[in-house]
Amino acid sequence: MNFNALENYLLSKPGTDASYPFGEGTRVYKVLGKMFALIGEDEEPLRLNLKCDPDDALALREQYPAILPGYHMNKRHWNSLVMDGSLPEKLVYELIDHSYALVVAKMPKKHQAFLRSMGFRD
Repeated sequence: MNFNALENYLLSKPGTDASYPFGEGTRVYKVLGKMFALIGEDEEPLRLNLKCDPDDALALREQYPAILPGYHMNKRHWNSLVMDGSLPEKLVYELIDHSYALVVAKMPKKHQAFLRSMGFRD
């Protein structure tokens, strides 16, 4: 997967925007102001950081060498996916969905209802 494919999928999520709060080279994706993904644009291959359930994070790291503890993130709750072509595309999309859903689940009910009205399905 390349940057454009990741970017298009991330931005397709309801209520999502992207910015560079940490400076150029690290694109941050937020849903209603809450971070759920980061892409290290200067990395080769690209690295995608995503939130993850802590138990799932450990299992994924054991199963896939390209999934590592979150770089510069809380390693219990974040994974870094090395986009070297070894991860199944379907898995990457599922992990993006999971990260987004984890963040939305912590939001107030009115924000969740707003996102559902925009097409979010948990």
